[in-house]
Amino acid sequence: MRFEFGKNWKNFLSNLDNSKIVQAEKSILDTLKLTNLNGYNFLDIGCGSGLFSLAAKNLGAKVTSFDFDSDAVDCAKLLKEKYFKNDLDWKITQGSVLDKNFLSHLGNHNIIYSWGVLHHTGNMWEAINNVKSISTKNSLLYISIYNHQNYFSKFWTIIKKIYNKFYFLRPFLIITFSLYLLMPTLLKNIILRKKLYRGMSLYTDLKDWLGGYPFETATPNQIQDVFKDDFELINIKTVGNKLGCNEFVFKKNN
Repeated sequence: MRFEFGKNWKNFLSNLDNSKIVQAEKSILDTLKLTNLNGYNFLDIGCGSGLFSLAAKNLGAKVTSFDFDSDAVDCAKLLKEKYFKNDLDWKITQGSVLDKNFLSHLGNHNIIYSWGVLHHTGNMWEAINNVKSISTKNSLLYISIYNHQNYFSKFWTIIKKIYNKFYFLRPFLIITFSLYLLMPTLLKNIILRKKLYRGMSLYTDLKDWLGGYPFETATPNQIQDVFKDDFELINIKTVGNKLGCNEFVFKKNN
């Protein structure tokens, strides 16, 4: 049982505008603590809509994008066709982060980016270890992982299974949980006149959250423990006890 991530991203692209692209660029630079990506090779693991591959390309990087979902691969190709047609420094392919042989042929990258992806593979810890294995000295690894919430994580696992198994219940789940998941953020953004973080869409994010299965979680300490021997923690953004993704930037030491 797997959520159709790529189809959700295709719907998102139909409303993509320049302001969302600019927000995506800003989120990358702010979290990596860089001013541009000139001279960097950027690997986008689980490229989804392709938005952040596009953002990295706009910021000066050479980009390699891949996703397990063929519809997501198509999304990235659509953006490349529109913004960087015939550009040899943006490569897009289909593959899995769980496939070590596939990863071994991607080459070296000094920025490895995987936002909200590894916990949807069905084997999060193997995926994380595979990402570690392709990191080279001084490379930056930017990942985000769903925050563990004890009993709430078990609750959301059940909701996600229901969403994927029973199509006729999807409208009911979307309406029910939009009040809880969307309204606070929407009202806050209206009052403060803020753009949505990372240039995303509230409705796209809602469907991604409700349907996003496979689904695994981790605490910030669990993630940091995995990287403590060979990596330096450069930046961390946590959501506290709330649902959402904790973000980490690690630097490979050796």
